[in-house]
Amino acid sequence: MNRQKPESDGHAPVQQKNNGLHKLLDKTASSTYEDIMAIIEARIELLKIELTEKISLVGAAVVIGVILIIGLGYLITTFALLAGELLGHTYLGYLLVSLVCLSCFLFFTKLKPSFLKNLIQKMLLSVHDYKK
Repeated sequence: MNRQKPESDGHAPVQQKNNGLHKLLDKTASSTYEDIMAIIEARIELLKIELTEKISLVGAAVVIGVILIIGLGYLITTFALLAGELLGHTYLGYLLVSLVCLSCFLFFTKLKPSFLKNLIQKMLLSVHDYKK
């Protein structure tokens, strides 16, 4: 009596192995997905921190710039009043300071337009210790 084994008995262990492998692949894929999402979230948080740092730096620069402009306005007014006292008329002091400012404007825009750009670039590069 030669009896053959039913085919279902022979395929059942293979099915369980495939099922175990499928679970392992599914678990690995889901953990990899979770890890990638955690990395992306961490990078987004890091980007937010860096962005807020840069925005606060720009805000501080704007506040310092406004303070500097106000201070320069008072300094120019003081020079104008001093020159007016020395020349005998207040309007002559303001005229003298205005002529100095306008001549600087004309020098930097018409005579040497790249001079100021190059000067500022050299100062910024020297701050970062970079030499051409």
